[in-house]
Amino acid sequence: MKSVKESLLERTSVRRYEREAIPQETMDFIYDAIRNTPTSYNGQQFSVIDIDDQSLKEELYMMTNQKQLKTCNRLLIFLSDYNKITKLAEKKGFEVPPFTNTMDAVTIGIIDASLAMMSAVVAAQSCGLGTNCVGYLRTVDPKRLAEMLKLPKGVFVVCGLAMGIPREQPDLKPKQPASVVFHKNCYRQDEDKMVEEMEAYDDIVKQYNQTRAGGTSTNDWCDHILDYYRHAMEYRILDYLRDQGYDVKR
Repeated sequence: MKSVKESLLERTSVRRYEREAIPQETMDFIYDAIRNTPTSYNGQQFSVIDIDDQSLKEELYMMTNQKQLKTCNRLLIFLSDYNKITKLAEKKGFEVPPFTNTMDAVTIGIIDASLAMMSAVVAAQSCGLGTNCVGYLRTVDPKRLAEMLKLPKGVFVVCGLAMGIPREQPDLKPKQPASVVFHKNCYRQDEDKMVEEMEAYDDIVKQYNQTRAGGTSTNDWCDHILDYYRHAMEYRILDYLRDQGYDVKR
């Protein structure tokens, strides 16, 4: 088993996997790691759908064109989930406040599900598995995905996690320097210096993209990320959330 340091600092996004199944003992460990995730109020406002049905994985691949969805052995879909507590409260005769109509509820559910996914990533990596977080599942066709997964009101997709025995070992991507990630006591005030450091990082990413194994590009970091923002302006996530019972008003 890999150390915590190796699991965290040597993690890469794997998109091609062997056909070999993940041992049940390993899956049980990943499940336990997920269940032990710290959550807001210990409310555990998340659930996970574990997909091992190859036909369903391939259908998701056809929706997204994300090859890791069909090559992975297991696909975990992490959900924000207020359905469980709502159903229990109704059975116990408790009035359920319209909490899902607040931005706080949306935020809490996303945070809880995201923390749970990171627990799964670290657990899987420590067992020698490859992983890939698939955010596109959240946005590609939210209504259709909700129907496919039979999601009740109060539940929506946050992210997917592909897992399996890795068939590739991608190069480690360069990350932003510590100087622009960590601020001391308040947000740093030397903006010009920060921008210089970000420009240097932008150049590093461009060089990485031009020389990395498994396919190169001329992308820098800044415009590549902005291009995602431009595309994401077309998403109608608020409409989807309303369909799932989150009528956010404040």
